[in-house]
Amino acid sequence: MASALLVIGLFNPSASEAAPGDRALEVSQNAIGNRISDLTLIDTTGRRHSLAELLERPLGISLIFTACAHSCSVTTRYLGQVVRTARDALGEDSFTMLTIGFDFPVDTPEAMAEYARRHGVKDDNWLFAVADKRSELDRLIEEVGFVYQTSPRGFDHTVQVSLIDRDRSLYRQVYGEIFDAPMLVEPLKDLVWRRPASERSLLAQIGDRIRLFCTVYDARGDRYYFDYSLFMGILVGGVFLLLIGSWTVREALRRRRSA
Repeated sequence: MASALLVIGLFNPSASEAAPGDRALEVSQNAIGNRISDLTLIDTTGRRHSLAELLERPLGISLIFTACAHSCSVTTRYLGQVVRTARDALGEDSFTMLTIGFDFPVDTPEAMAEYARRHGVKDDNWLFAVADKRSELDRLIEEVGFVYQTSPRGFDHTVQVSLIDRDRSLYRQVYGEIFDAPMLVEPLKDLVWRRPASERSLLAQIGDRIRLFCTVYDARGDRYYFDYSLFMGILVGGVFLLLIGSWTVREALRRRRSA
């Protein structure tokens, strides 16, 4: 896990040098549950956003540096494919992606715009941005458990997507340049469809639960689909339980009258 978590080069593959990778994984995992502080972001057009406004929906945060020649590029391109799979399953507006340049102040809004263009990202709900203040960026890096260090190639760093719930808590970390789609989509399903009851009508809550359990992954097609057989199983099971309950009540009433 530690070797998959980190960009190659953060630690030497010899056993004696493996500890930094293990430590990075520990830092990243210990961040789960952290409440993420608000910060001001500047997007590729120069517009300012608060992190709080982006958290009206579940949020995925990926930290990169624009001069990265390999790992960040592989990560962003592949992440784009998995995000497409997730949107097909959960809806176009179901969650927001945020890529932040951590090489402050080298990663400018203009550099982030070029980075997004170079990697072919065209997604209205995917923001490329930089932090307005270094202090706020450093705080975010600590809160999401991101680890990096300078190297001859620029930086070696953890390769992770941090999934943030609407209440600003860090819900899950997804690791690696390449990973199985369900590693990202399954926790997003939880965040998108297990919303607080106060936000949804009873009918909408039932619909969300059905979609949560009946939207399944097809590994051969690398896609998610709604499994109607599971839906019918739930429906038939519900009707059966309703009939059993109705019969039980009628029998109890009949026996009471007979007595």
